[in-house]
Amino acid sequence: MATKRDYYEVLGVSKNASEEDIKKAYRKLALAHHPDRNAGNKQAEERFKEANEAYSIISDPTKRQQYDHFGHAGAEGRGFDFGQGGGFSDVFGDIFEEFFGGQGGRGGRRPQSGNDLRYDMTVSFEEALLGKEGEIRLRRPESCEKCKGTGAKGGETKTCAPCSGSGQVRFQQGFFTISRTCTNCQGKGKTTANPCATCHGRGYNEKERTISVHIPPGVDTGTRLRVVGEGEIGINGGPPGDLYVVISVKDHAQFMRDGDNILFEAPISFVKAALGGKTAVPTIKGQTPLSIPAGTQEGKVFRLKGLGFPNVRGYGIGDQLVRIHITIPKKLNAKQKELLESYAKESGEDSEADSETLFEKVKGIFE
Repeated sequence: MATKRDYYEVLGVSKNASEEDIKKAYRKLALAHHPDRNAGNKQAEERFKEANEAYSIISDPTKRQQYDHFGHAGAEGRGFDFGQGGGFSDVFGDIFEEFFGGQGGRGGRRPQSGNDLRYDMTVSFEEALLGKEGEIRLRRPESCEKCKGTGAKGGETKTCAPCSGSGQVRFQQGFFTISRTCTNCQGKGKTTANPCATCHGRGYNEKERTISVHIPPGVDTGTRLRVVGEGEIGINGGPPGDLYVVISVKDHAQFMRDGDNILFEAPISFVKAALGGKTAVPTIKGQTPLSIPAGTQEGKVFRLKGLGFPNVRGYGIGDQLVRIHITIPKKLNAKQKELLESYAKESGEDSEADSETLFEKVKGIFE
């Protein structure tokens, strides 16, 4: 009797190799020595069997531990196990996809969810703040009402003969039996001699629907709202996909957004900034008075609590931030000019002396 090679040697990996390294090594060998690529090559078939056996043992943590302790005796009698843990079947699914363009042995009649859909919606600044109930018109495939989605006239179908209704056909490749999607029924397991005249045998029709969408307060540009079950229809009885509404918020003429806060630039005169006073500040909910302390500087920010955006996830409400911008008059009448000059003298300010002092400080730069 021939002596079995060490399983790690068969796969070309070390004894401390990770699960991912083992999987990659096996996949490479299986693809290289698969009977489909080596028709009539007995040596390749033996290497393929040998790699399968090695992988079925050391890809399983329990079997690998027994093999590491007791060698082939620990794994004897276990053979191939295609149903354990998913690792062995998963890697075979990858290999089948290499040969059959993704059809693999994955079950042609398995129910599949429909595709998700995306709809881009633009809302105003106020709608993003307060929320709204919206409607969108969407064109999408829907199950044909005439044939109930069967694609057959009167809904009458018959079992597909080549696949016996399974949606798959099986054939022998070397010592393996491989299955793939039946081309006669496209994996449905059913055929019809009389296609539905309404959907032309497809089982669905394009229809335009009006869908109600709730826009919660606090949405921002980029927010995605999920509307469950409003995507495309499922396949083979699978559930429909979902609709994702992606929000874009328009800019506002007066306000800017900073997270959940609203930012407003408030212009005030230099007199009010110096002497203090009150000013009316617009907010989304109307005007509110704001006290300006004497000596307020350019860029000073005041906070109006609770006048921002509600957090879309329910984490409180933002504020309105009022940033002060001091306006300087471009023209002065004679009286205003006289008063400012008087103020300058009282403050010890001399505009001409200040200009000369400044010139002395910077003239060296130009020499």
